Amino acid sequence: MAISKVEYLGGLSTKCIHLKSGSSIITDAPVDNNGKGKAFSPTDLVATSYASCMITIIGIYCDNNNINFEHCTALVNKIMVSGPRRIERIELEMNFSGNDWSAEVQKKIKNVGEACPVAKTVSSDVQVIFTYKF
Repeated sequence: MAISKVEYLGGLSTKCIHLKSGSSIITDAPVDNNGKGKAFSPTDLVATSYASCMITIIGIYCDNNNINFEHCTALVNKIMVSGPRRIERIELEMNFSGNDWSAEVQKKIKNVGEACPVAKTVSSDVQVIFTYKF
């Protein structure tokens, strides 16, 4: 069964609809690839999904292990290359300050997050750089 439907809107934009909830995301080609950069590009979503998946898996881990998890933000950057055009590097700046975790918990959190499903899916050709703030 399909999980989403993608419609072409013209002008290098798409509308991605989550079929179960009806929520949607608009994408646009980036400025450096003939687009207007007016929304997430498909490759922006790949990089952003990495951080979102990490945070979700960390949340599940914390819930299952009675670890307080109240704060996290992630800044995401993606570096593209050509020949063929693809993501070369994803940079994730993870800020967990405010959770007051011990060094032991911090280490577990890093390990859990870095083993999320998106991490296991992204090609090993993509360099991923993590920066953590606790």
